[in-house]
Amino acid sequence: MDVGLVQLESSLWVGKKRYRAALTGLHLNWTELDKKNRDKTVSVPVSEVVGVEEGRVEVLPQRSVSEDTDRDFTVFYVKRSSSGSSYGLLWHLGRTQFSCPSRDLRDQWMTLLRIALKTHSSSRPHRLLVFINPFGGKKQGRQIYHSLVAPLFELAGISAHVIVTERANQARDHILKKDLTGFDGVVCVGGDGMFSELLHGVIGRTQQEAGLSEHDPSLQSCDLHIGIIPAGSTDCVCFATVGVNDPVTSALHIIIGDSQPLDVCSVHHRSSLVRYSVSLVGYGFYGDVLAESERHRWMGPLRYDYSGALVYLSNRSYAGLVQYLPADHQLSSPRDNTRCLSGCSVCFKSTGRLFPHSPDASSNDSSHFSQFSSDSEGDWVSVEGRFKAVSLTCMSSSCPRSPLGLSPSAHLADGTGDLIIVRDTHPLGFLTFLHRHTSSQDQFDLPFVDVHRVKAVRFSLPPGEKEEERGEERETVNDGGMVEEGETPSQSGSQHHLVERGEERGMANDRRKKKDFLCGLCCSKPSVSVWNCDGEILPHTEILCRVHGQLVRLYARGMEDGSATPTRK
Repeated sequence: MDVGLVQLESSLWVGKKRYRAALTGLHLNWTELDKKNRDKTVSVPVSEVVGVEEGRVEVLPQRSVSEDTDRDFTVFYVKRSSSGSSYGLLWHLGRTQFSCPSRDLRDQWMTLLRIALKTHSSSRPHRLLVFINPFGGKKQGRQIYHSLVAPLFELAGISAHVIVTERANQARDHILKKDLTGFDGVVCVGGDGMFSELLHGVIGRTQQEAGLSEHDPSLQSCDLHIGIIPAGSTDCVCFATVGVNDPVTSALHIIIGDSQPLDVCSVHHRSSLVRYSVSLVGYGFYGDVLAESERHRWMGPLRYDYSGALVYLSNRSYAGLVQYLPADHQLSSPRDNTRCLSGCSVCFKSTGRLFPHSPDASSNDSSHFSQFSSDSEGDWVSVEGRFKAVSLTCMSSSCPRSPLGLSPSAHLADGTGDLIIVRDTHPLGFLTFLHRHTSSQDQFDLPFVDVHRVKAVRFSLPPGEKEEERGEERETVNDGGMVEEGETPSQSGSQHHLVERGEERGMANDRRKKKDFLCGLCCSKPSVSVWNCDGEILPHTEILCRVHGQLVRLYARGMEDGSATPTRK
C-alpha cells in the first residue's frame, strides 16, 4: 500500500470552522477552508496519534463525554511545547473534536483511523507491568500515576498490572522470579533508585533465560523495554534520555512505543559482578558526598547540598591507579562539542559495530549480544597519582540542576563511556570545576581535568594501601540498607549484590554511632574513598568497569532536535 495515498478525505467541522481533512498512510491532516487561512494546515503523524474516541471527549484532568454527539469524534495526539526552564520538549495530550455531516461518515473516519493505528504502530505496548514507589521523591508516586498516567494508558488501550512496592528491591525480585509472559515492558513510577531495580531485574532475568552468567564479559541484549515515569528526587536517567522530567511526556513516549537503546556499565570486583550503572560510577568527591549524606537523612534532599559543602571544605584527595581501555577517537570524542539527540548518527552507526553478526543491525532481536571489547583490541593506558574525583558515565548525566551534565557530549548508545579524571588541585580550582557543571562553561577546559572516551576502566589502590584500611566494620550504608565488606560474592549480581534498602536501617544507625565515615572537618583525612554507583555505595574500592553497548532499551527517543540544548562556549 502506498503510504502517501489518501485513504479518506472530507469536510469536517472543528467548532464553528470548516476544515478539509485527509487521512494518508502516515499522517492525519486538516486545513481550514476559510479564505484567509487556506494555508493553515495541521499535520499529525499517525504514529503519534494516541487514540480515537466517539463523541466530544475529554481525558485530563478527568474523563468526560458530552451528550448528543453521535456525529462527532475526538482525536488525541502528541503535542509539543517548550519546556521553559529545563532543556527539552514537553509533550502534551493534544485534542481535536471533529463534527461530521453524518453518523456514517463519523464511523468511517473512526474505523480507518483505528486501522491506521494498528497498521503503523506495531511497536506500541499492549500490556505493561507497572511498579509504583510510594516513598520516593515527594511521596507522590501513587497520585502521579492514577491522575496523570493511568487515564492516558486507558485511552491508548494499554492494560497495566500495577504493583505498589512495600520494600526495597521488590520490583527487582518480581522481575527475576515471576512469570512475565504477555508483558511488553516494565514501568517504574519513582526515581533513579527504582529504575536501578528494574534495570538489574531485566538484565538478570535475560541472562538467566539465556543460560548466561552475569559475571561474563558478554551479555545478551534485553528485549523487555523499561519505561520511566519520573517521581523521584533527581530523575537523572529520565532527564538524560527524554530531556525533561514530566510524567505526561514520559507516559506518551511509552504509549507510542518509542525505543531508545542504552549502554550499561557493569562493575566487577575480582571477576564477580557487583552492580550495573548507567549514569555515574564516581570515586573521591562524589563517593564522599553520598557517604556523608547518609548521616543526615533527616534533612531530606537538602542533605546533598550540605554534604557537598562539607566534603568540599574537607579538601580531600586520594591516591590511586586508574587504567582505561580507550575507544576509537575517530568515531567520537568527549570534547567534540556535540549532543546526543534523538536519531543520533553516532549511536546509529555504532549499532552495526556493536552487533556485527546480526542480519538486521537496527533490530532488537533476542540473539543480539552486547559485546564488551576485549583487552586484545587495544592497549590499556595507566594514570597514577592523587585525585579529587574519578568518574565514569555512560550518558551525559544531565539533570535540572546541571542541564549539560557530567559529560555533555557523551552518547546514550555508542558502546562507550566517558572517564573524567580530576587530579589533586587547590580548592578554588576544584570549586571552578564544580561550578561549571551548572553553567555553559566547559568544565574540561581546566589544566587538572582530563576526559577520555573509553570501553573499560580499572581502578586499584597504590602498593601498600589496602581496601580494609578503614577497619573491620567498614560497611556501605545506602538508602536504608547495607552490605558488609566481607560478604562473599554470589552467582547472580542482580539477585544478591544489590543493597536490601530499608530492612536494616536500625542496625545501620547503631553502627554509625560507633563509627562514622566522615567525622567533620576536625578529623584526620581518610586515605581511601568509596565508590558512588548510581546513588549506591559499593562495598569495594578496587573495581573493573565494562561498558556494554545497547544492553537495554527504554521507552524514550533521546532529546529531540527542537530542544533548547545549549553548547559549551
